[in-house]
Amino acid sequence: MERIQIVTELAEHLRRRGWSIACAESCTGGGIAAALTDLAGSSAWFDRGFVTYSNQAKQEMLGVSAQTLTRHGAVSRETVLEMATGALLRSQVQLSVAVSGVAGPGGGTPDKPVGTVWLAWATQDSAVASHRVFSGDRTQVRRAAVDAALRGLLERAR
Repeated sequence: MERIQIVTELAEHLRRRGWSIACAESCTGGGIAAALTDLAGSSAWFDRGFVTYSNQAKQEMLGVSAQTLTRHGAVSRETVLEMATGALLRSQVQLSVAVSGVAGPGGGTPDKPVGTVWLAWATQDSAVASHRVFSGDRTQVRRAAVDAALRGLLERAR
């Protein structure tokens, strides 16, 4: 399914439910928000996007704990869950998405190679995280992360 088709279907489900969404992004640098707002009328269901590239921004804007970042790192299940929950709590939305990863070309480690991405989605009732390892260059990894985030939003809005 093309990206715009995913966003169009997502918008239909969000409108039907009366939901709005927020996103918290690191490695995608606003790409999720851009994809969502490519659709005319997105102001009816898109509330805000947080681009929290630095650890300090994650802490200040989303409430990610310093302990989580020290213990698990920015690219971790724990961090994206706190990011998604923080986005939800700092807005008036019913669904949020968060992403943090190693887009490359540098920055990878044996435990977290280039292409490693953690995503999380949160609602008032639950939060779930997903680990992916995408291949390709920086642009391809970021694009794949945005697409995965959008598919996850659609899955949860249905």
